[in-house]
Amino acid sequence: MPIRAAILGASGYTGAELIRLLLAHPQVSIAALTGDSQAGRGIGEVYPHLCFKGLPPLVTIEQVDFSAIDLVFCCLPHGTSQPVIARLPKHLKIIDLSADFRLADPEAYQQWYSHAHQAIDLQKEAVYGLTEIARGQIKKARLVANPGCYPTSAALPLIPLLKASVIDAKGIIIDAKSGVTGAGRSVKQANLFTEIDGGISAYGIAVHRHTPEIEQSLGCNVTFTPHLMPMNRGILSTIYVQLAGKNTAADLRAVLHKTYDHESFVHVLPEGAMPSTHQVRGTNDCVMNAFASRIPGQAILVSVIDNLVKGASGQAVQNMNVMFGWPETTGLQLTAVFP
Repeated sequence: MPIRAAILGASGYTGAELIRLLLAHPQVSIAALTGDSQAGRGIGEVYPHLCFKGLPPLVTIEQVDFSAIDLVFCCLPHGTSQPVIARLPKHLKIIDLSADFRLADPEAYQQWYSHAHQAIDLQKEAVYGLTEIARGQIKKARLVANPGCYPTSAALPLIPLLKASVIDAKGIIIDAKSGVTGAGRSVKQANLFTEIDGGISAYGIAVHRHTPEIEQSLGCNVTFTPHLMPMNRGILSTIYVQLAGKNTAADLRAVLHKTYDHESFVHVLPEGAMPSTHQVRGTNDCVMNAFASRIPGQAILVSVIDNLVKGASGQAVQNMNVMFGWPETTGLQLTAVFP
């Protein structure tokens, strides 16, 4: 029998993307959808592309019968997941797509999110769900903290290179660019079409909340600057690194190939080929490459993902597959949408 899944916060972009992916998953039945501000409406009224799918109506969290649920995807805003998840029955497996359980240190969470952690005991059992790196822990977890989109795009190329000691842990610069859906669906003047179209802007310089998450994954400090692009979805991270010893960009590519050539969703391009967000749009893929810099002793990495799929809902489904012992590709065998 399919497992019964509830999506809390289904009226947001990550919730809608989860619905799209789970509708094609043979092992999952969508049993409950919540959206407190939209409670009482059909999901097709909120997202017309989800009409005629036989989905349950949106309800409040309090209206969900969790005794009839096996798995919860929590797509609530940052800062609201902790008290909600703390109240959920213990039989549930949970994948949280907010940032509420990503930082292992509650003091770091308080520093970056400006309020105290509200579920410290639960934090101790949370597993950071970067699937390709932590699938052994994810398999045994009850609560998985789904990684952020920027950290996913940066950590996947950098972790194996740091582990292999082919790059220096000092001086890493991550220049990342994201589509507007990364800012969520709430109405903000800065995200209006007329404010976004035709321009590029940096934001969160030196203070973006994904910085400690990236540094936690890598075990070193980085310089991280995000940029907002006039497109719906996608992230492109250009990463500048110092080579260790006599290593070259070719050595970096060799490490990446050794790490990921057996993976279903992480792909290393041939030498000289440029990753593009078009290659991953609508998929759970991460595409990357390493390039020689004109400056001796340096190299440049480029990594692309779809921020709503591999950067959020797709990786959540991948983690679910690991937690329940299904093939990781189940429900995720997607081809990029082009143009």
